Amino acid sequence: MKRENIQDIYELSPVQKGILFHSLYTPELGFYFIQYTYRVNGNLNIAALEQAWQEVATRHTILRTSFYWQEIDKPLQVVNRQVKVPVEQQDWRGIDPVEQAKHLQDFLMSDRQRGFDLSQAPLFRVTVIQLADQVYEIVWSKHHLILDGWSAPIVNTEFFQTYQALCQGKNTSFPSSRPFKDYIAWLRKQDLSQAEVFWRKLLHGIKTPTPLDNIKVKNLSGQSERYDEQQIKLSTATTAKLQSLARQHQLTINTIFQAAWAILLSRYSCQEEIVYGCGVSGRPVDLLGVESMVGVFINTLPVCIKLKPQQLLPEFLKQLQAQQVEMRQYEYSPLVDIKGWSTVPRNLPLFESIVVFENYPASQISQNNEDELQILEFKGFYKTNYLLNVIGYPGSELVIGINYDCQHFDTATIIGILKDFEILLLGIADNPNKPLKNLSLLTPQQQQITSTLDKQISFNLPAYR
Repeated sequence: MKRENIQDIYELSPVQKGILFHSLYTPELGFYFIQYTYRVNGNLNIAALEQAWQEVATRHTILRTSFYWQEIDKPLQVVNRQVKVPVEQQDWRGIDPVEQAKHLQDFLMSDRQRGFDLSQAPLFRVTVIQLADQVYEIVWSKHHLILDGWSAPIVNTEFFQTYQALCQGKNTSFPSSRPFKDYIAWLRKQDLSQAEVFWRKLLHGIKTPTPLDNIKVKNLSGQSERYDEQQIKLSTATTAKLQSLARQHQLTINTIFQAAWAILLSRYSCQEEIVYGCGVSGRPVDLLGVESMVGVFINTLPVCIKLKPQQLLPEFLKQLQAQQVEMRQYEYSPLVDIKGWSTVPRNLPLFESIVVFENYPASQISQNNEDELQILEFKGFYKTNYLLNVIGYPGSELVIGINYDCQHFDTATIIGILKDFEILLLGIADNPNKPLKNLSLLTPQQQQITSTLDKQISFNLPAYR
């Protein structure tokens, strides 16, 4: 890097340090590589697309940031004054649609394996694949070191709005956004002593992570992809019932979603006190303008809660939400420090599964003009270093996704977990005042069959005195 191209240098956030460590420790696994694909229809203007990405990168320092760690005491992030956003083009119009689908999967796989050189900015790239005269696949690949789930829609919105303005010969104007270094400066002012008291009290007595051994499938081999994701979608009716339950008890859908995972984890592990990781936005309310800042604020924190079989569901939900409200005060806490404050041995993880509820701002993309691009399909892919990532996608139909390590879980197991999750949420929606022990993992039909069999067995058993 040329010295004259350096705009700024500052430390990493604790979350960035963790992401950097896992990315460097096992580079062949491609941890924290994020890949979005858009199928779009319309007259795509490649020149405007390239210029739009350049303008977005110019606006946000984090998009011009690279990382250095060799021969220095602690890693640093370096903001470049200028970067050239790589936009690659491929033309597949001469390929049969069936073959195009195979080519696309091969390309996405090779793109993930290609990864990023973390010392070279920018840590994102764009590939435009033309499938037909007015049909394109746009692949936006990036590293989690520079963007979190909240920031990506902000960048996405700015790109599409800038692109549309350029196509129409107009100028764009966006409100100024504070640079990511302001958040780093805010972090350095925080006192961890009160956070330590909270986390030590919460995790007191926890000796091991909540095991997933009962649902793991060991020694899987021959997997073409190390990580995969399966999804299910709840019905509109069930989702509406859950939303009504949340409003009635002044809860969030996120709390109900996490409660369902806590109950499942308790059933799978046969333990009443369980620990799992929870993704939080990490954006401090006292940092002015934080909602529009772009960078990596997200943090993963432990949730530790005890499930009492006789406890009514509403009481449990309120207990879980109260813990999360209190935890919000300390969500800046580095996970490595929290682990050190716990009683879990150093050689064991604090948890093996995490829950992420993607309640992020949606991309604001106008499609009122006939000449604008029409997004036909959107997909996302990413990897973390956790074995099991449970993801909630809110909407009129709540989507449940599980991103999993294929070396420890097979597809059938994950589909089974998703079905259990669905049945449990359906039971919560239909019978929200039940004790926890009465929430079944059987469908109503299965419960009826089981009840009938129990009666028949009881009737035919001889009486012993």
